[in-house]
Amino acid sequence: MKKIVFGLLLFTVACASAPTETQTETAEDLYNQAYAEMEQTAWKRAAQTFEKIELEHPYSKLAAKAKLMSAYAYYKDEKYDDAILSLDRFIRYHPGNQDVDYAYYMKGMCYYDQIVGSEKAQENTQKAEEAFNQVIVRFPDSKYAKDASGKMALIRDHMAGHEMEVGRYYLNEKNYLSALNRFAAVVKDFQTTPQIEEALYRQVEVYTILGLNKEAKESLDVLAHNYPKSEWYKRAVEIIK
Repeated sequence: MKKIVFGLLLFTVACASAPTETQTETAEDLYNQAYAEMEQTAWKRAAQTFEKIELEHPYSKLAAKAKLMSAYAYYKDEKYDDAILSLDRFIRYHPGNQDVDYAYYMKGMCYYDQIVGSEKAQENTQKAEEAFNQVIVRFPDSKYAKDASGKMALIRDHMAGHEMEVGRYYLNEKNYLSALNRFAAVVKDFQTTPQIEEALYRQVEVYTILGLNKEAKESLDVLAHNYPKSEWYKRAVEIIK
């Protein structure tokens, strides 16, 4: 589990006294209780206590903060769906809040931590990209933007890897047009990833199989121009000979 700096969101709220059995717990009481539960890593209890603030004290100044804190606690407990629901509510009802950039970042992290191998469907990868992109585009000066940008590079490499996996599968099945579409998508949409060299090589390979020599030569020229020392370029030359 990746450690996330929670910044100013982690703070205790001073209260005058603990409630008696006959007193209703104030928002401050509940917040301090939830914070103490987080310090004990009782993430589920902390999330539920934070949610009580929103339910019992919806007009409290702590209600919005508690909503975000419950999402963080759910995230730490690896209850990603619950965390995302809390984050979506925070974003929907508090779009102008000073912590909304963090809400998008946390939403991205919830999906990012669920990314699976490139051989499987990449729904979480795409959703992580969408959330991190919100941070980068809408909040370029946010302290979370740099980390989001770094994770975007890894995400795009992962997505390109998935396209290559599917393309190779189609190629092995001799479904050449479907394979070509996948390799072309990498060349078009993922040019900054390490997958680009093999994608160009595979284009040369498939075009040659299909007898499209002009197209094969065009892909070879791109590979030669951009990656003249690549092993994939050397292999592509051997195909066209």
